Amino acid sequence: MRNDKDYDGNITDFVNSNNYSSITQFLIYVDLSNFKVNIFKGTKNNWKLDKSYLCTIGKNSTPTPSGVFKIGVKGLYFGVEKGYKCWYYSSFKGNYLFHSIIYNLDGTVRDGRLGMKLSNGCIRLLKTNAKYIYDNVPKDTKVIIN
Repeated sequence: MRNDKDYDGNITDFVNSNNYSSITQFLIYVDLSNFKVNIFKGTKNNWKLDKSYLCTIGKNSTPTPSGVFKIGVKGLYFGVEKGYKCWYYSSFKGNYLFHSIIYNLDGTVRDGRLGMKLSNGCIRLLKTNAKYIYDNVPKDTKVIIN
C-alpha cells in the first residue's frame, strides 16, 4: 500500500518538474487515476501541496475532460429544481464543475461516494473541500486534469 506522504511528495515533484504556471498563487492538478484533487500554492517550479482531496470523477460514458483549464464561474449551489443540492461549485470548463457530493433538499446526503467514476463529468468532493476551493481558489487559477 502506498503511503500518502509518498504520494504528496511525488505529485509535488511531478508538478514542479513540468513547469506548470498559474496567474494566481494557486494551481489545481486533478489526478484522475488516483481520484485526487491536488491544490498547490506558490509559483512556477516552486509549488507546495496545500490540500489533497479524494474525489469522484465522470463515469466512462460521461468522462471528466482532460486538459488545461481555469477556474471560472462560482456559485453557492445548484440542482434544487431537480430535487437535490450540490454545494459550492466552481466551474473549470463550461458546465464542468468542482462541487460537493449530492444532497437531498432536506440536507441529508443523497450520494456521498468518493474515489469512483460516477458523475456526468463534474468532480465531486466533500462539502468542506468544495467550499475550500469556492472560498480560497481565485477565478482564472489554472486547472490541469490528467
